[in-house]
Amino acid sequence: MLTLGELEKCRRYIESHSGEKMNYSRQFPAGPCITISRETGTCAKCISEELIKFFTDRSYEDKPGWTLLDKNIIAKVLEEYNLPGVLEKLMEEEKISFFGSFLNEMFSGLPGQWTLIKKESETILRAAYMGNVIIIGRGANIVTQNLSNSFHIRLVAPLNERVKKFAEIYKLDPVKAREIIEHQDSSRMKYISTVFNKKIDDPGLYNLILNIKGLSNREIAEILGSVILKKFPQFLNRKKVRNNIII
Repeated sequence: MLTLGELEKCRRYIESHSGEKMNYSRQFPAGPCITISRETGTCAKCISEELIKFFTDRSYEDKPGWTLLDKNIIAKVLEEYNLPGVLEKLMEEEKISFFGSFLNEMFSGLPGQWTLIKKESETILRAAYMGNVIIIGRGANIVTQNLSNSFHIRLVAPLNERVKKFAEIYKLDPVKAREIIEHQDSSRMKYISTVFNKKIDDPGLYNLILNIKGLSNREIAEILGSVILKKFPQFLNRKKVRNNIII
């Protein structure tokens, strides 16, 4: 569930850049855009939060802060269309349908799935152009693939390890945890295939695929952060001093 604090951060982030002129041919925007695709049970949000801490410790003082966007936050941004109930139903990954979306838009007078997906993609692209953002899921790696400031990550792990972690976090029976994981992975695969005509596990869609087996969230963040630090040295300070210690 999205908290008020997360929503407020997201809205402030968007509003603070709302006056900027969009120019997608610009070589580099305000900072990096990191997209994260993941297998269910790899704790992408927790890892992203650790990654933001890593970047914040190494960001230049005159650069904007980092923001995390995921499906829930993006859907909340789209509430500008005053369709929160419809959004919740239509944006479910396993229910994407060309024909159903067409009928809904024609007979109900409300935006269909594909209209909402287009708006969502525009929101993703705008956030990516602003930079200093991590975007989880929703095909963000495909939407932003032509931006020079983007870096695309996919997190994977053995199924048994993901089931164990998922069951522990959500207090579930392992059988139920496995069922949920397989369902969500299947839904995400179908979503990417239907919307973008791509395979979610295509290695060509990512700059880095990381098997997180046996690694803590902080270790994963340090691995990813170190690579991104080298990729975008103009945005992140490799020798920033904090508490008299060179980081």
